[in-house]
Amino acid sequence: MQFETPWAFLILLAIPVVLYLGRRRGGGTAFRFSSTRHAAASGRSWRQRLIGLPLWLRVLALILLAIAFARPQQGREHVRDVSKGVAIEMVVDRSGSMGAEMSFDGKRMTRLDAVKKVFEEFVHGNGKSLEGRPNDLVGLVAFARYADTVCPLTLGHGALSRFLENTQMVQRRSEDGTAIGDAIALSAARLHTAEEALKQQLKEGEDSYEIKSKLIILLTDGEHNAGRRNPQQAAELAKEWGIKIYTIGVGGGESTRSMSTIMGNILMPVRSGLDSRTLSALAQETGGIYREANDADSLRAVYKEIGELEKSEFATIRYIDYREWFAPFALAALLCLVFEVLLRGTLLRRIP
Repeated sequence: MQFETPWAFLILLAIPVVLYLGRRRGGGTAFRFSSTRHAAASGRSWRQRLIGLPLWLRVLALILLAIAFARPQQGREHVRDVSKGVAIEMVVDRSGSMGAEMSFDGKRMTRLDAVKKVFEEFVHGNGKSLEGRPNDLVGLVAFARYADTVCPLTLGHGALSRFLENTQMVQRRSEDGTAIGDAIALSAARLHTAEEALKQQLKEGEDSYEIKSKLIILLTDGEHNAGRRNPQQAAELAKEWGIKIYTIGVGGGESTRSMSTIMGNILMPVRSGLDSRTLSALAQETGGIYREANDADSLRAVYKEIGELEKSEFATIRYIDYREWFAPFALAALLCLVFEVLLRGTLLRRIP
C-alpha cells in the first residue's frame, strides 16, 4: 500500500492541540469541598472511567481523516507479455431508446445493461468465446445529446469496470438525443493522443509497448439527430488519423419496453430507429465492419469477430493497477465523530 498525498499526515500535528484543549476544558471542579477523602474512597463509576472517551474518539477521527486525505492506494503489479497492443475506444449510446429490452442469457434487461455486461466480458474475458483484452489500452465514451469521456484510455482495466457501472441512461429529456458524430469525433481525438496517455502509465525508460492499431467500437440503437458534427465528418477525421470504426447496431429487430400502468407492468413493442445505412457507411469508410446484434449471443459473436481481427503481439511490460482505499477511513472518522457527539450529549454529558 502507498499514499498518493502523504503531506496530509501533517494533520496529525493537531492532535497535541486537541488533547491540550480537551483536558483544559475538562479540568477544574464545579464545586469546592473541605475534604474529598470519603468521596475518593467510595470508588469510581463507569461514567467516570469513560469520561475521557469522547476526547479520544476525536483524536481517532483526526488520525483516520489524515489517512483518508493521504489517499491510501493498494496496487498489484501485473506482468504482460506485450510489445504491440491495440488502443480501443468503446463508444456507448446511453440515450432513452437504450431502455428498450432485449434478451440476455434467458433474462430480459435493457439494451444498455446488456451492452455493458458483454463489453465487460470483452475486456476481461468470460472463459468461453471471449478471451479478454488485458494487453490493450481501453477507454470509454458515452453519449446521448452530448458526448462525454467516461474513462480515459488505460491499461488498468479494474478502474474501467467501476466507470462502466456508473454509466446510466440519460434522465433529462433536454439531454436526450443521439449525437453519433460528436461521439466519434471525441473518441477519435482521444485515440489520436493515445501515445501520450500511454507514456503517463509506463515507468520512465520503458518503451517496449507500441500501439499497433487504433479503433473505435460504436454501439447504438438509433440514428444521428444531435451534435455539432455529422457522422460522415467524424468518419473522415478518424480516417485521416488512421483509426478504424467498428459499428454495432443494437436491437435492430423487434423489441419491447416495460411500462408501468394501473394494471401492473406490461411489455410494449418498440419501433426500431436503427440507421443501419449510416453505421455501415462509417465502418466501410474507415476499414471496419458493421454488424447487428439482437441479444447477448449475437453481441458476443460480434466482439469475438472484432477480437480475431485486432490482435496484440507479445513482449514484456509491467504496470501497476491501483485501487483507492480512502472511503473506509473517511467513513470510520465520521462514525467516530457521530459517536463522540452522542456520548457528550447523553451518557457522558457534563455540567457545566
